[in-house]
Amino acid sequence: MFIFMAVLAGLLVGIIDAFLLKRGKGIVSSIFMVLGDAIGSNLISLFATDIIYKYFDRVGLFPLRIHSPKLPFIYFAITFAIGMAGVFVLALIDKKLIYKRTEKKQKKFMAAISIITVVIMALGMAALTGTVWGKESFSDVAPDQMIVNMFSPTDGTSSEVMDSLWTGPVLQTAAVSFFFALFALSTRVLYLKRKEKEVCVFPLVFRKIISIVLALAIFIGGVSYGVEQFQLLTLYNMYYTESDFIKVNFADPREVKMQFPEKKRNLIHIYLESMENTYLSKDMGGYLDENLMKPLTDLAEEGISFSHTNKGFGGPIATTGCTWSVAAMVNMTTGLPMKVPTGGNDYGSPDNFLPGAVTIGDILKSQGYEQSLMFGATAKFGGLNFFYESHGDFNILDYDAAKEKGWIPEDYKVWWGYEDDKLYEYAKAELTRLHETGKPFHFVMETADTHFPDGYVSPNTPTPRENQYANVIAYSASEVTKFVRWIQKQPFYENTTIVLIGDHLSMDKNFFKDFDKEYRRTTFNLILNPAGDLADIPKSRTKNRWWYNGDMFPTMLASIGVKIEGEKLGLGTNLFSGEPTIFEMHGKGEEGWEKVNEYLTLKSDFYNENILVGNNEPFDTKNVKEYKLKK
Repeated sequence: MFIFMAVLAGLLVGIIDAFLLKRGKGIVSSIFMVLGDAIGSNLISLFATDIIYKYFDRVGLFPLRIHSPKLPFIYFAITFAIGMAGVFVLALIDKKLIYKRTEKKQKKFMAAISIITVVIMALGMAALTGTVWGKESFSDVAPDQMIVNMFSPTDGTSSEVMDSLWTGPVLQTAAVSFFFALFALSTRVLYLKRKEKEVCVFPLVFRKIISIVLALAIFIGGVSYGVEQFQLLTLYNMYYTESDFIKVNFADPREVKMQFPEKKRNLIHIYLESMENTYLSKDMGGYLDENLMKPLTDLAEEGISFSHTNKGFGGPIATTGCTWSVAAMVNMTTGLPMKVPTGGNDYGSPDNFLPGAVTIGDILKSQGYEQSLMFGATAKFGGLNFFYESHGDFNILDYDAAKEKGWIPEDYKVWWGYEDDKLYEYAKAELTRLHETGKPFHFVMETADTHFPDGYVSPNTPTPRENQYANVIAYSASEVTKFVRWIQKQPFYENTTIVLIGDHLSMDKNFFKDFDKEYRRTTFNLILNPAGDLADIPKSRTKNRWWYNGDMFPTMLASIGVKIEGEKLGLGTNLFSGEPTIFEMHGKGEEGWEKVNEYLTLKSDFYNENILVGNNEPFDTKNVKEYKLKK
């Protein structure tokens, strides 16, 4: 079929060139011209089609078998268009076609229509190229993430991503719009020369009709593509379709009774950027032939890991409102999804980041914990500085603080700020300081080198593999394990619980482009040295568990010895308890996840009126008590 359509397109171009435009001189010359046009147009089309497919699908034209049945027809259109463009130029050179301005004066109304046509086309092209760029840069970006990021500070965003915005959709839209404007606004008409007579074959009205049709096609196609790819119908439901699901299932931390042990336990929470179980070997629940995270999986033998399967490694299921870094932090500290902002609450100003929520930071602050947050990017990104300052009064040690303290030069900038190699060294110093305060402490940090696109290769990263991202993942797993081993040698470790968890699924589209879509990707999770006898819970509580990031809120509190009445906080469930999670309550496996995820996409007046707004009242400790551990 492909060969037939290729030959047909080429022959049509050649016949039009040789016989309709009569560029051939005699029957033999015309036959050779038809063959030459057919071969030439196909050679150029093969090259062009390959580039187009690489741009949109990240795979080339060959092998043909990997493409849909539509390919022959797409190729026919491209070949015919390229061939006719070439014939048009050659006919102008040979003066078989004459392209000149019309002597008729264009009406103002028609000129206005032409300008509107250019604007419509530009908007459609912006929607098309913007969608392609968004999917290429952020993979399967969720609609809620897109909107939240639009209304949140973007300070510290990786320059590579923002640079690609200008060189990608902005430049592409401008270039296409420019050439379309030349066509749509031109008053030239086309004449076919027949002996000494000029016959008009492309009057001005044809130009206007073609311009309008093209503009509408590009606009409708671009907008439709954006709506489908960014799930904008889902976004509509987020704003306008009401559900009381969150209200009905919400366990208010202000009302739930909690008990802390008399000797409070330290908590170290390490967010591992984009660290998935996918990077494990297939026999361990991953997707690869090689286990890229062997140091971490070896470390996991000493702790507790919760899996959605009954064998190998698994983890939390990606859910609405938890699929990017800022949202993951909100989920794990509040037990709630991060929903799209309404009513001027944009997550980006002081005391305006979920002021009605109670976080693990609020609870631990009320218990006298010293709290620090550390990562190599700026905490201004996504408004995280506002979140952690207003919920727990964290000591924020980010990229900006590192410059202020003289840890790095004022003009130092790699990747998102400074690399993980430095992060671990600064974290060691901060943990030592926290221990020396004599208070219980809560230390939160996030790595960044495994962020898309392709990760950051520090000078210390071994590169034995051809794939850069694979090398970065392996090195990151090794280095975080070394950091944990250092912690385990410190005097405070005996009374410290460590939580390691991937913040969200990777958005690195290139690495996952050939993966089976049916494979369930989950993030890595591990809890080391939990309180009491939690390390000995039955396997039935750690395997075949369908859960999400929000379950870490009560689970982390339980891991440091906190007893929670009802085992639930927010929408989260203490996984150590064996109580069913919100997914497990609504069905088995995928069924429960699909139901809950659908509910979470809908508008929640309860969330908007009680969580998204508030007055940042200090957490009331009336329901929090201390107890003595049994000897």
